[in-house]
Amino acid sequence: MSDHNSSNALSEVNFSSLDLFPEVRSGLVTAGFTYCTPIQALTLPTALKGNDVAGQAQTGTGKTAAFLLVIFQRLLEKNTGQDGRHPRALVLAPTRELALQIHKDALLLGGDTGLKFGLAYGGVDYEKQRNTLESGVDVLIGTPGRLIDYFKQHVFNLKQIDVMVLDEADRMFDLGFIKDIRYVLRRLPPREERQCLMFSATLSQRVLELAYEHMNEPDLLKVEADQVTADNVKQSVYYPANEEKLSLLIGLLRGIEDGRVMVFANTRAATDLVERTLNANDIHAAAMSGQVPQKKRQTLLKKFHDGELPVLVATDVAARGLHIPDVTHVINFDLPQDAEDYVHRIGRTARLGAKGEAISFACENYAFHLPEIEDFIGYPIAMEQADAEQMPEIKRAAPKPKRKDHRHGRPHRSKGGHSNGGQGNRGGQRRRRR
Repeated sequence: MSDHNSSNALSEVNFSSLDLFPEVRSGLVTAGFTYCTPIQALTLPTALKGNDVAGQAQTGTGKTAAFLLVIFQRLLEKNTGQDGRHPRALVLAPTRELALQIHKDALLLGGDTGLKFGLAYGGVDYEKQRNTLESGVDVLIGTPGRLIDYFKQHVFNLKQIDVMVLDEADRMFDLGFIKDIRYVLRRLPPREERQCLMFSATLSQRVLELAYEHMNEPDLLKVEADQVTADNVKQSVYYPANEEKLSLLIGLLRGIEDGRVMVFANTRAATDLVERTLNANDIHAAAMSGQVPQKKRQTLLKKFHDGELPVLVATDVAARGLHIPDVTHVINFDLPQDAEDYVHRIGRTARLGAKGEAISFACENYAFHLPEIEDFIGYPIAMEQADAEQMPEIKRAAPKPKRKDHRHGRPHRSKGGHSNGGQGNRGGQRRRRR
């Protein structure tokens, strides 16, 4: 949350003008927050009065702090003297990474509130999370699957929920969580007896239907950006042939000094090829796909965050809901097939007032998505020509290691009689063709 204070991204509303408990105020001092971001300035006055809010804001605009302050204030105000065994506030997030980030922010901002925070997310720490929740938490932050799992085992109940937060609601739909969300919402106290806050990058029809079904006449609040994309992202597009893309990528990356670069591709096979080629050419990179185990994902994110890993390669699915500050460049190795995904991708850089650069490759496979993207953002993207220096001779990546046939310790043979199981074979053909 350290990127909160970029001055040109803040409003004129000072946190001191809000009627907050001293314990809540001291968390803001600890975090170094003085002025609200636009989404905070818009949502806090009405949400602190107890109204339901559906807020439209991109990731990285300070909405986590907005809903956490409302939770702290409301729980301290209504200190009901309950046994503390069951949660009184619930925050649902679409991904583990986002749940972890919200929890981290809650510890920072809520350090003096005396409230207890618990996490429920899949992949790791099953017993550890369960024990924490059984011992009692005030604020439960989690992803839908693991949370419902514990709920069905009666680790906690949801009868005392006073504040419900749904973060990145549009992503919940994209990731197929909507049945789970409805399951949870239907087990909360009646909507008249609780406050509900929902945040989403787009308040689409499906998000609004959910809001009207489960919220009390929410105030719809949007931060109106002059343009869909951040003003301080410099955008450009190159038109490489398919076989030139890896060379162009390496040429551009070599020209970026002290950068933190996210490279997006549309398929897992492409992220894998990009990662192997970059490392073969002495550019330290790691790929993150849905297949990467949770512990490894956290390690990769930490290394990227700390600057030890300069390049992170990902698909849209792997990158959803991640909170990664200080990304300097986004490179669309493949143009996304959906215009909204373009906005989400390039929104990873230039967060909260910082400057950033977004470079896209309109190649033979994906160039035809460009007009739709330009239509969506409302202006053409500047075209660039690659010079010889940006198209160096490169080393091709080694084929993927052969899979072992575990029964006999021999290389796996496909039905066609060739060893290597197909995947590495295809990579080899691709290299010969080039």
